[in-house]
Amino acid sequence: MLKEITLGQYFPGKSVLHKMDPRMKIILLTCYIVFIFLTKNYISLAIMAVSVLGVLTLSKVSPKLYFKSVKAIIFIVIFTSALNLFYGTGEPIWQWGVLKITQAGINTAVFVAVRIIALVLISSVLTYTTSPTDLTDGIEKLLKPLTVFHIQVHEIAMMMTIALRFIPTLLEETDKIMSAQKARGADFESGNFMNRIKALIPILVPLFVSAFRRAFDLAMAMESRCYHGGDGRTRMKVLKYSKYDFMALGVLTVIFVGVIVCNVMLPVTIRTGM
Repeated sequence: MLKEITLGQYFPGKSVLHKMDPRMKIILLTCYIVFIFLTKNYISLAIMAVSVLGVLTLSKVSPKLYFKSVKAIIFIVIFTSALNLFYGTGEPIWQWGVLKITQAGINTAVFVAVRIIALVLISSVLTYTTSPTDLTDGIEKLLKPLTVFHIQVHEIAMMMTIALRFIPTLLEETDKIMSAQKARGADFESGNFMNRIKALIPILVPLFVSAFRRAFDLAMAMESRCYHGGDGRTRMKVLKYSKYDFMALGVLTVIFVGVIVCNVMLPVTIRTGM
């Protein structure tokens, strides 16, 4: 199961998305997250969903990797959709005791499922096509206006990127520890809920020890290289917007305008929000 999680990994490539400026990708991702929650009918939702498929195609990353990212949260999607399915108001289509399914509940469940899957996929595109170094530079540049309030932007960006970078490493370490414990006769699948929780203790203890050791080694490596944050530091690679960034901005603007037009001109299927 842990091997199926691909969050935080970067896959080098030469696609259009790989060539885009990380700042523009972060901005477009933020705009997409906002607009997908503003969809009010199936047409506008379909526009956002199709745009995600187009972005996945442009990334030229293996579809199996995106399937793994969705597979990791499929239980959350099903559970959340099921809750919303029985939460709708109106004339029931099916009812059994206090449980009832309405058209509003079905609409809400569909919107919730599509939104969650779309958000996971579009977020995966950002990490798959952007190296940790570029991601750090992009976040730092976007947060640079906060330095007026004496906020250590570089340190914040560095911490966020390091945390994202070490997710695959910690997952791999967890898988190794579980395999070692299973070889010693540990059982993580049988028993009641409390027994399974107790069985995780032999995994969590060495995992925390390994995480702190890696953090200490990283801190020592940065200190030995005289790393002192972002003040006065130059960069080997200077971020510059290219034609791909402006083309992507134009395409996303058209898509967002289409969503707004659909929301205004077509009947409302669901109220704005989750």
